[in-house]
Amino acid sequence: MPDLDLNLLVALDALLTERSVSGAARKLGLSTSAMSRTLSRLRSALGDPILVPAGRAMVATPHAEAIASQVRTLTLAVQTVLSPPPVTQIRDLRRDFTIRANDSFVLLYAARLSATVTEAAPGVRLSFAPKPDKDIEPLRNASIDLDIGVVSGNGAELRGQTLFEDSFVGVARTGHPILASQPVSAASYAACGHVVGSRRGEFSGAVDDALAELGLSRKVHLVVPSYPAVLAAAAASDLVGVVPRSCCQAETMGATSLFELPVETPRFVITQTWHPRMDADPVHRWLRALIFDELRSRPEATGNAAALASLPSNHYPLSPSPAG
Repeated sequence: MPDLDLNLLVALDALLTERSVSGAARKLGLSTSAMSRTLSRLRSALGDPILVPAGRAMVATPHAEAIASQVRTLTLAVQTVLSPPPVTQIRDLRRDFTIRANDSFVLLYAARLSATVTEAAPGVRLSFAPKPDKDIEPLRNASIDLDIGVVSGNGAELRGQTLFEDSFVGVARTGHPILASQPVSAASYAACGHVVGSRRGEFSGAVDDALAELGLSRKVHLVVPSYPAVLAAAAASDLVGVVPRSCCQAETMGATSLFELPVETPRFVITQTWHPRMDADPVHRWLRALIFDELRSRPEATGNAAALASLPSNHYPLSPSPAG
């Protein structure tokens, strides 16, 4: 439709409402001569006079009368479509959000986030989806609204926001012999039996690489699919495990105690990630801000409030990077 001019629709609506060229000109902030030229264009486009003189006034033609209500409806629709979204009243929202996160995050934060959301917006519901992998396609096809975890590095078009920084610590049942001597030595640590948390069922990881640099190796007896399962296995056996520091909170530790690992392992950043189609959505922005504030207000998530405060708070495009 190369000749389509939506301004003509607005002008036609004003003319049919005012039934006057000068009245329509005042309504649209135009000069009378400009509105007269617009009326000429409309007459040519519609093949109809639209308004004709009747004494000192003007009256609409039968065709103009017939289309007047459609013109009004279309004008209002165009104005709605081409205007910013209305101001959202959070307490009046009725919307569901799907968030993908691992078992540890759900265990630690799902109930807290639900309570905070419900207090602010009783009509908003959260659904936490399992995270079997880091595939970004669910964000692209909108089957999930947010992904929370370590960025995979293969979603350059996605947007992300740092929530907190984390690191690994060792865990063992309370009373385990390894806890008797602090700090734990690399040799005594390697001599223990181990339980490993791995979604992919892998028996080795960053800890093994660090031990190998010291000429040591550990014996892994058990692999489980999540960090809560590592805590449960360690509590019920003599196996020692490795979990993110954020997992070591009073409600999750049970009969286990943590200890500092005798080897260096990489720190990692937990990020909330979304597709850029949701950047400007006011309700999605509200949820992201709520999650950000809730996580930042809980320094126990990393055990290091100073490090938490130093992390960036703005959101940014995600560029390819190692998974970590």
